[in-house]
Amino acid sequence: MTYSIKEAAALTGLSVYTLRFYDQQGLLPFVGRNQAGYRVFTDSDLNMLHTICCLKNTNMAIKEIRQYVAYCMAGPTTIPARQELLAKQRAAVLAEQRRLTANLKEIDYKLDIYQAPDAVAIITQERQYVQAEKAAAGLPDPYAAAELRDS
Repeated sequence: MTYSIKEAAALTGLSVYTLRFYDQQGLLPFVGRNQAGYRVFTDSDLNMLHTICCLKNTNMAIKEIRQYVAYCMAGPTTIPARQELLAKQRAAVLAEQRRLTANLKEIDYKLDIYQAPDAVAIITQERQYVQAEKAAAGLPDPYAAAELRDS
């Protein structure tokens, strides 16, 4: 089956502008054109676009995506290069996932405090600790200006 650029955009969730941009960036050398010069997408093109979106969504640079597409276009002799490129991207995604997991733990920790029955007491105690720490270091009370603004 074939699709116009507008249909391909609708099917992929990308805008027509993004598809044109990807084409200009050399990411779509596999997309053909009809006699009128319009891009014509096939199901296999949409599959490749799915992979391109996956790589883009995992923060792979356009330059690296272009290299991956070039490897795919070159045929099976580039399988080792493709494996290397994707393994590198996988490692980057896993590192980002670990970072996000650590940040999520901090958010959950804060939410647990704010949802606790004694949340007001916990926050009051934290504020008192911060004020004492700042005073011991000869620094101004960080909450004084905020309390004046809130009044």
